[in-house]
Amino acid sequence: MKVRNYEMDMTAGSLPKKMISYALPFIATGALQLLLNTADVIVVGRFAGETSLAAVGSTTSLINLLVNLFMGLSVGVGVLVAQNYGSNKYNDVSETVHTAFCVSLICGVLVGIVGFTFAKPMLHLMGSPDDVIDLATLYLKIYFCGTPAFLFYNFLSAVLRAVGDTRRPLFYLGTSGLLNIILNLIFVIVFHMGVAGVAIATVASQVLSSILILRCLRKTTSCYHLDYSQARIHWNKFWLMFKIGLPAGIQSSLFSISNVIIQSSINSWGSLVMAGNSAAQSIEGFTYTAMNSISQTALAFTGQNIGAGKIRNVKRIALWAILYVTVIGLFMGGVSYLLGEQLLFFFTSDAQVIHYGIIRLLYVCLPYFICGVMDVMVGILRGMGYSLIPMIISIGGVCGFRVIWIFTVYQQFHYLETIYLSYPITWTITAIIQAICLTIILIRKKKHTDKIASEDATI
Repeated sequence: MKVRNYEMDMTAGSLPKKMISYALPFIATGALQLLLNTADVIVVGRFAGETSLAAVGSTTSLINLLVNLFMGLSVGVGVLVAQNYGSNKYNDVSETVHTAFCVSLICGVLVGIVGFTFAKPMLHLMGSPDDVIDLATLYLKIYFCGTPAFLFYNFLSAVLRAVGDTRRPLFYLGTSGLLNIILNLIFVIVFHMGVAGVAIATVASQVLSSILILRCLRKTTSCYHLDYSQARIHWNKFWLMFKIGLPAGIQSSLFSISNVIIQSSINSWGSLVMAGNSAAQSIEGFTYTAMNSISQTALAFTGQNIGAGKIRNVKRIALWAILYVTVIGLFMGGVSYLLGEQLLFFFTSDAQVIHYGIIRLLYVCLPYFICGVMDVMVGILRGMGYSLIPMIISIGGVCGFRVIWIFTVYQQFHYLETIYLSYPITWTITAIIQAICLTIILIRKKKHTDKIASEDATI
């Protein structure tokens, strides 16, 4: 039986208002999740020094490389649940939830083992400096011990968001985020544990958030109730999840590979540039998180409307989502750059580190809204069930062009600014191609729907 205390019908009523209502808790949740990493960076930068700051910050692209491939499957979970929920197929929702439960645990253990075992060799491949690599390795080894909890939370929170519930994930991340900050301060300032302290705090917070969401799904009486006795992989659901989610995971991982190459180029400039880059990444992460929340909103709304057979609503969802993400991106990106020095000072008082951070904010954060528009269109395509198409476009437009840029243009114009220019250029190219692709698919879908309606009317 359907319980609507937290859920949302995304197929009827005022879509713009519902999108805002859905997105605001999502944005707050993303910001809190980002605070888990930002708290690490701030505490390390202020109390453990620039070398430790560089060590923690330089691990981001490598963590994403290993985690994002499996995180893509959580996109498949969200799309399947949204479409089945929209079409009132509650048994299919239940089977998807129990499949997601099993798959998340298996993937989490696998990623944890690989990351823990190969942390230092992978950092060597990235060209991490000698004064950073040992601390970065220590951080990674501890961090990867928590990936089972991390993936578990993200898979099951995708279930809640697919049925319209963005409030409880906000509460769970707020609680775990508070624990992370408290433990950071205790471990680093009181016990002088440095990067090990922030890593342990992060893992502890991830475990707490996974326990809270498990409790939620165990107690609910709705169609997404989790029953241990029914926990098994339903292979028909797994393959659908795999079909939708794997391209998303591959896309994210290839994004991460291109970012690893860029991080390697940044590493060659030394630990001060690495520290400035890390601090700026933490600041711009809030802009990205807010924009990504809009793209995930577009995905969920599209999924439910496709499940309900309301293809005409998808165009409206796309237009409103693009408007929202552009406004958010321009505002937050602009504020981040204009207040860059003050914001960077939270991370470090070193003038050179702040200088290098400002450079990244100018070239990456200020035009970030372009990335947001690109991601919205990707989210809509995935919500419609098209995951391979945006993957191919993104691999060529972002990953491929970015790698080519580093090995050609950057070699000729060997400046730090040249590295950062690859971001807005590749976003623009990819966004244009995604827009053309989405327009063609929507036109074809509308013609197909009109044809069926015409045939029904004739009968």
